[in-house]
Amino acid sequence: MEEEKVILVNEADEPIGLMPKMEAHEKALLHRAFSVFVMNDKGETMLQQRAEDKYHSPLLWTNTCCSHQRDGESNIEAGKRRLMEEMGFQTELTELFSFIYKAPFDNGLTEHEYDHVMIGSYNDSPNINPEEVADWKWMYPADIKKDIAANPNEYTEWFKIIFERFYGHIMKNTPAQ
Repeated sequence: MEEEKVILVNEADEPIGLMPKMEAHEKALLHRAFSVFVMNDKGETMLQQRAEDKYHSPLLWTNTCCSHQRDGESNIEAGKRRLMEEMGFQTELTELFSFIYKAPFDNGLTEHEYDHVMIGSYNDSPNINPEEVADWKWMYPADIKKDIAANPNEYTEWFKIIFERFYGHIMKNTPAQ
């Protein structure tokens, strides 16, 4: 099976080529990615715990799902595809914002991504893919923020970066209770 390729981009998110995913992470090259946050009607965010066999960040908690767009695939199409592959459900997604981040890992790989952050709504339990996801839970964003501060080593590096922006966005765009 051919290794999945990522879309290399410049700082304006313009495609400049394709590269095998591992090579892009080894060379820390900027590539397109997405992060999906699913929330329920109570305002909780669905988190996933990465599977134990993941090549980096195993058993760490992170957003509902994230991955890389395929060549010719829109951000929303990619988010919906990966949400089904990892969490076993579909929902409508809306793109909130995008930004560039860089997160090195202990194993020598680096996430250097032009990340498109999306949100969706769902109120049921997921049907997780055990090859991708070890566990899942609902948490209120304020509780996630507190838990990241208290237990930073239990969360993926990229989630800690992305969550700060996501939290700021939802706090700014949520009417006062």
